[in-house]
Amino acid sequence: DVTPLSLGIETHGGLFTKIIERNSTIPTKNSLIFTTVADNQSKVQVHVLQGEREFSRENKSLGKFDLIGIPPAPRGVPQIEVNFAIDSNGIVNVTARDQATGQSQGVQINPAGGLSKDEIERLVTEAEEHQRSDSNRREVRVLQNKLEGMIYTNEKVFREFGKLLTDGDRDLVQKMITKAKEAVAAEEKVKLNEAIFELQGASRILTGVMLYNPSKMSVPTDTPQ
Repeated sequence: DVTPLSLGIETHGGLFTKIIERNSTIPTKNSLIFTTVADNQSKVQVHVLQGEREFSRENKSLGKFDLIGIPPAPRGVPQIEVNFAIDSNGIVNVTARDQATGQSQGVQINPAGGLSKDEIERLVTEAEEHQRSDSNRREVRVLQNKLEGMIYTNEKVFREFGKLLTDGDRDLVQKMITKAKEAVAAEEKVKLNEAIFELQGASRILTGVMLYNPSKMSVPTDTPQ
């Protein structure tokens, strides 16, 4: 037996991230690591989905659960492992575990219960028909997520080290951050790529001043996924 449709969860920006691919032989299991999107986020909601489209709203919702008790930390620091395990009867067990505390939560689902063979074929056909437009939309959303993470990191570093910049560099970094925020809102691939490139320049300016003031360095440079 195989999985008739892909299984996964909703991630930042409404994306559908597949964890078990369609036509995987069962029993099977797989896991991916995710993180938080806000500072001091104490819980994450795991929205389990089934389908082949790129955005969660266009797939079938199978259930939701919350993982609570995540210790306070900057955005992007917590490591949340989401595991999907499908047994020989097609029953899916989904668990989310905070790797720092071991705290976990989960749900058991029978995804085959609500879909006929015709419905499955229709969903696969729809995904094939929308593949190009869905992929373009996903690319834009992924770029937005990347740029949002860069904005977050640069703003955080700027708040701590901006006063150490020259007036010219301070003004330049502020303008780059403002332009990046406008690009996120514009939702255009060209503008997003341009803003990412320019904001990398801001990062280099800020990294330079951080290296000259190592005793003040307390800001993580990793951008959240």
